[in-house]
Amino acid sequence: MRTLLITGPGGSGRTTTAAATALTAAREGARTLLLGTDRTDTLGPVLGTEATPRLTVKRVDPDTDFRTDLAALQDRAASALDLLGASRLEPEETSLLPGAEELAVLRALRDAALSESYDLLVVDLPPTPRALSLLALPEELRRYLRRLLPPERQAARALRPVLGRLAGVPMPAEWLYGTAARLDLQLAAVEAVLADRDTVVRLVAEPGPAGADAVRTATLGLALRGLRTDALIATRVLPESEAAGWLAGPVAQQRKTLDEWRESYDVRPVAHLGRDPRGTDDLTALAVPGVTTRPATVDWPVTDRLADDGVLIWHLPLPGARRDELDLIRRGDEIVVTAGPFRRIVPLPSALRRCTVAGAALREDELRIRFRPDPALWPRTH
Repeated sequence: MRTLLITGPGGSGRTTTAAATALTAAREGARTLLLGTDRTDTLGPVLGTEATPRLTVKRVDPDTDFRTDLAALQDRAASALDLLGASRLEPEETSLLPGAEELAVLRALRDAALSESYDLLVVDLPPTPRALSLLALPEELRRYLRRLLPPERQAARALRPVLGRLAGVPMPAEWLYGTAARLDLQLAAVEAVLADRDTVVRLVAEPGPAGADAVRTATLGLALRGLRTDALIATRVLPESEAAGWLAGPVAQQRKTLDEWRESYDVRPVAHLGRDPRGTDDLTALAVPGVTTRPATVDWPVTDRLADDGVLIWHLPLPGARRDELDLIRRGDEIVVTAGPFRRIVPLPSALRRCTVAGAALREDELRIRFRPDPALWPRTH
């Protein structure tokens, strides 16, 4: 199944675009699931009450998911809670904790993407800043889990009581490792969905200075995560027939932004209807494309230039990056890449782990990091 993740600046028409995309795909014959991630029903008013064949609409319910997870956690930790004399929390006295909504969205994304009942999943993600944080969450949480509860320590289950007495401190309980393992599997499944070649991001923005800045930032954040965009939907595009009237300034500004976007993106302009779209007739009039062709995969290749320059070069595509906003830190077998407001800790390819960083340069929207073999670690040739 293909997955379209749709995001853009707040107020750019993101939800409308998601609904129109799903409607178009369903009418073209694809069994389509439209997933809303807003706690309120924003898709309902946009789609209206008319049913569309082959289109199913669902909304994430973080409250129910949180209460279910909390009940399950209390069941697994029952012995520890009883030992501490702690009383259990009842569902009616609980409210969402920070992060619970994001985890509910990730779970819904995983479950929907793994369903065999649909050909296409369209996800109405939150506005761009929240969406980028959400898409980074599975990888970051898995890294935290591996550092705090290394899987290899589970091999010492039989020795845990002995080790606890020797160390004089209690060892992590079995249920804690079990919970961490289950969460790791769930997060790995979400990572697999995001890394799938059939998963792409569709950006939505209104052409203009603010929209251009938002698109540049979003593109950089997505590239750092290795995610691909299939199209840029330019919303509320004014007709060129208004170029001579009082809208001449906004029309010219939109035209300039659209011309700049077309140099780097597959831009799909969507006309301004003169009103907020409501119902399937308005969504049809927008003519938002359904499924487009698959974009090229995002690769971070390593180029071998040992014979010529004595270095290996790691190529990281970062469109929209600026030199003064880039920072690199080598830490063991990982490298910390900071690009603008985004940061990612990336494991080094195996060959580069035996090298030292010899420099870096930003050229043609690509960060090129040079690595020189470490004589103490690199295999010797005779």
